[in-house]
Amino acid sequence: MKVTVKHWHAVAQWRWDTGASESEGNDENEDVCGICRVPYEGCCPSCKMPGDDCPLIWGECTHVFHMHCLLKWIGTPASKQQCPMDRRTWVTAERKVGNS
Repeated sequence: MKVTVKHWHAVAQWRWDTGASESEGNDENEDVCGICRVPYEGCCPSCKMPGDDCPLIWGECTHVFHMHCLLKWIGTPASKQQCPMDRRTWVTAERKVGNS
């Protein structure tokens, strides 16, 4: 039997590597920005396209947010320069590429 492929459509999916293991029992609520509640793979309300134009930012407290959401939060007087999730002083963590 001979098969000839006339057309094909590639499908791909991407995800941010937030460092959370699926074996930790993550539910879908943990894959969203804690400020805007939009999934990390989506974009914050300030952006039109997800991906590198709407990056994520990690804190030393291990919380992850859309960078634009966090910058807007930190810019408000009510934030007191604290993480919106645990109220620790916000310190941006250094992410090392390739570490999981």
